[in-house]
Amino acid sequence: MTQPGTMTAMSKEMQDCVQACMSCHSICEETMSSCMQMGGQAQMQIMRALMDCSETTRMCADMMMRRSPMSAEMCAMCARACDMCAEACMSMPDDKQMMRCAEACRRCAEMCRAMSSATM
Repeated sequence: MTQPGTMTAMSKEMQDCVQACMSCHSICEETMSSCMQMGGQAQMQIMRALMDCSETTRMCADMMMRRSPMSAEMCAMCARACDMCAEACMSMPDDKQMMRCAEACRRCAEMCRAMSSATM
């Protein structure tokens, strides 16, 4: 039994997922900056995916860290946002920043999918 107001330690899997979310958030922010410098209307779909992914991963990490009872559902939504962002970034396979972002998104999506079915 735990005392009121105390939390159990985060599992290694949850710590890894939080780290993957924060890394993905960071690279999405960097990629948005890169994308804005490129300009062009075709980038709008990619920018939307990057924004959604950036915000979702940050929120997901926050919710896991505070042990929100909605963490599992947030992880499932985060995995979906990461998948969509990876796909959008893959539309520019010659851009190294986009490929790094796609890889971070895939890694985060995989970890979030696992956490969405885990007992938190």
